[in-house]
Amino acid sequence: MRTWGRVNQVDGVGGTWTEVSTDPVTGDNSYVWLTTLVQVLKLNRNESPFYANWGIPSQQAVIQQVFPDLFVALTQQQMAPYFSSLIIAKIPAYNQRGPYPSYTVNVTLLNGAAVTPFTVTTPATSSIPG
Repeated sequence: MRTWGRVNQVDGVGGTWTEVSTDPVTGDNSYVWLTTLVQVLKLNRNESPFYANWGIPSQQAVIQQVFPDLFVALTQQQMAPYFSSLIIAKIPAYNQRGPYPSYTVNVTLLNGAAVTPFTVTTPATSSIPG
């Protein structure tokens, strides 16, 4: 199994696409699913031609000034079976950089390894190359 993720991206700009694959020794897909989770949180709703029900309608959320918490909760439900623990928490608006919804993600992988909590900001425009 493999997926692609963008690393070293600053404010939704730049970065290099990097392949993340199943560990050939253990067969562990934890990092594949972790990368997929981050990509889904950065994906606009209906942007993927293959998974139209995945993604966050962040552009509509910014226009309507309503956080897309329902869609983040749906993403958490969809991705939870691939982790021992998955918690996605909204960062209060007064602590955010800019108008875009931001979330703190806490993950414990199936092998018990705890990933350092990280922040995902859902962009109002697509970060997927055309």
